[in-house]
Amino acid sequence: MPVKTISIHQPGYLPWLGFFHKMICSDEFVIFDDVQFGKNSFDNRNKIKTPNGPIWLTVPIITAGKSKETMINTAQIDNRQPWRKKHSDTIKLNYSKSKYYGRHIDFFNDLYSRDWEILADLNLHIIKWVMEELCIKTKIHLSSKLVKEGKKSDLVKNICIGLNANIYISGAQGVNYLDVGDFGKNHMHIYFQKYEHPKYDQTAGEFLPFMSIIDLMFNCGETSRDVIMQNNISKEEIIREFSL
Repeated sequence: MPVKTISIHQPGYLPWLGFFHKMICSDEFVIFDDVQFGKNSFDNRNKIKTPNGPIWLTVPIITAGKSKETMINTAQIDNRQPWRKKHSDTIKLNYSKSKYYGRHIDFFNDLYSRDWEILADLNLHIIKWVMEELCIKTKIHLSSKLVKEGKKSDLVKNICIGLNANIYISGAQGVNYLDVGDFGKNHMHIYFQKYEHPKYDQTAGEFLPFMSIIDLMFNCGETSRDVIMQNNISKEEIIREFSL
């Protein structure tokens, strides 16, 4: 039986580098689109670099904070607010002098010219574009399309069982709720990501880590994937760690 690595993550807005490191290391990646929308989370916001420090780009959500039943794939964007113009103008202002501005700006011109209604649709569109630019061939699943049951650790375990995974690549916080022993009983291993953030040339000022992936892409272009993997574990190394 071939070894299969799987990751699961919410579809964040303009995700950070570690999100795509997990994806690169995974044979299959589950987009957790039918989980509760998190107010003031990375579901609908992320940071980019400016000469005066980091700034948040936030997609306004109509139902934020009003209902615990709001899922990411039902969260409605508040288009009464001029968020698209604000995000477009902010990106242009802060990356117009970056090395790869010309390569990527057309995507954002198109992105912010569209009428987005649902948060998950917007986020998934961006994620798929990044995957194409970084030559990430990982197979994508939407959790809303999978047959699954359970909560927290059981839910993750059951998704992995359903997709015939041998190794689950978890974010660092997974150590707080995943039952490693239970995974082991089902012949699966858990690798907890230890992402070492790389340094790369940014447009102005001192280096700031933990920015959106677009900060890397505007500054590093076709080398962005190599930068993401710099000093970080590969899929092959994860598999060898478990002697599979």
